[in-house]
Amino acid sequence: MTTYSSQLHEEQRAVTRAYDRLDSLRDQAKERLAAVRAAGSHGSPTQRTERDSFATMYEDRLMQLRAVEDRLVFGRLDDVHGKRRYIGRIGLSSAEHEPILTDWRAEAARPFYEATPSHHGDIVMRRHITLHFREVTGIEDEVLDVHSDQVGKAQDAGTLTGEGALLASLNSKRTGKMTDIVATIQAEQDRIIRAPLDRVVIVQGGPGTGKTAVALHRAAYLLYTHRRRLQNSGVLVIGPSTGFLHYIDQVLPSLGETGVVSRTIADLIPGFVASHEDDPRTAMLKGDWRMRHTIENAVAARERIPSHLPVISLNGFKVPMLRDDFNQAIADAKRTRQPHNKARETFVRDMLATLRDRYVEQLDYQPNQAELYDILTQLRMNDQVRITLNKAWLPMTGPWLIDQLFAKPQQLKRFAPWLSDDDVNALTRPKGSPLTRSDIPLLDEALELLGPDPKQAARQAAKDAKRAEEEQFAKDTLAQAGIGSGIVTSQMLLDNINGGSDELIAQHAAADREWTYGHIVVDEAQELTA
Repeated sequence: MTTYSSQLHEEQRAVTRAYDRLDSLRDQAKERLAAVRAAGSHGSPTQRTERDSFATMYEDRLMQLRAVEDRLVFGRLDDVHGKRRYIGRIGLSSAEHEPILTDWRAEAARPFYEATPSHHGDIVMRRHITLHFREVTGIEDEVLDVHSDQVGKAQDAGTLTGEGALLASLNSKRTGKMTDIVATIQAEQDRIIRAPLDRVVIVQGGPGTGKTAVALHRAAYLLYTHRRRLQNSGVLVIGPSTGFLHYIDQVLPSLGETGVVSRTIADLIPGFVASHEDDPRTAMLKGDWRMRHTIENAVAARERIPSHLPVISLNGFKVPMLRDDFNQAIADAKRTRQPHNKARETFVRDMLATLRDRYVEQLDYQPNQAELYDILTQLRMNDQVRITLNKAWLPMTGPWLIDQLFAKPQQLKRFAPWLSDDDVNALTRPKGSPLTRSDIPLLDEALELLGPDPKQAARQAAKDAKRAEEEQFAKDTLAQAGIGSGIVTSQMLLDNINGGSDELIAQHAAADREWTYGHIVVDEAQELTA
């Protein structure tokens, strides 16, 4: 008769084998990282870049292997052929490529969460393994095929049970940090976790029902399953507070994933941090979905025909600015469907061309290209032209728009006619007030409608042009060396030459408001006390 004690010893051997392999992989990563670091900063820029790339790769691998130490193995599947498949936090194979541990996200691990007595396929038994550090302290079996001889064996060994692993997890000691539920995922939760990537998934439920845990496990699953698609875009986790993000910050690393950006609403937009809070009523008003139209109206109000249209004096000729000119230029700019600041370029270009043509019509000869360009330059530099065009289509930044919106109650009432006088009074604040957390979604909408600040865009365009030129030089250098298709890329070489270091995808994403994430997790139902 098989005893419970002998079953524990048997599983201990399997668990020890998995941990031995984990230790071996860690040692390999440490040795390779040490060897790369020992090489120092000598050699050509290409060689230094190659070493930096390998160092980053080994550091990431070592971090992943260290994060899965706790409860590395937690399950086992037995099939009708007598084969066993151990389920754990990551996939492990022996040096001879024999499977030791199946990653919980792999398709082969799905029956561990979803198999039932009525739909179990070729799986006859599911075993839950409980560890304390690296020691096996408990095993519980769920026999899925009632006709299998595993029923009698589990009964004799005293391991036959139902939801014991789940109940043990629910009754375990709390640590003040959220832990993963990878060993106790239920079938309903697993279906949410493994839902296709190309759809919106909304998880609803009361407090403490596992919404956050399921969302984080889904992020880890998608990063595993769609690695190639997500590795260049990343995952964004948005939580309600820094305390909440601190509470959950160990879940994804414990599941083998570290390249995730975590943000609250207050610091969601790079370059802006909202350190102030509105009172509940003001925050509720700003959160009204109609405030989106308020921002739209505020932007549209800056695309207009000025009440006074001057007549420009240019080289002794009179060039009037006509209402029809503005109507046509504004219509042309709006047809581009570009953000406000970008569409303004079309508006200004059309207006200047119209004024130039009106000037040329008064000449008794046809000017050449150089003279036409000079006329445009004079028009562009003319104070009356510049002021009038700005009045018609004002370039704006998001923070300026938000500041103006809440500093002028008459404008706010005009842009948001559904607000009562009391609502307007609650939203009004002095000019120059700091951004609040409730302003951030409005600021994001304003930035989306306005587009980049023209001054910043010009600086960025110059920077991008210089970068493109330098990158082409780096590509040519790699091609001449015959290593352009290896682990070293032109971007890596350029960063090394410029004295910079490679940034992770998460770092790039966190610094770019317009970064397009491969997946976004929003948790808006958590409230944590101090």
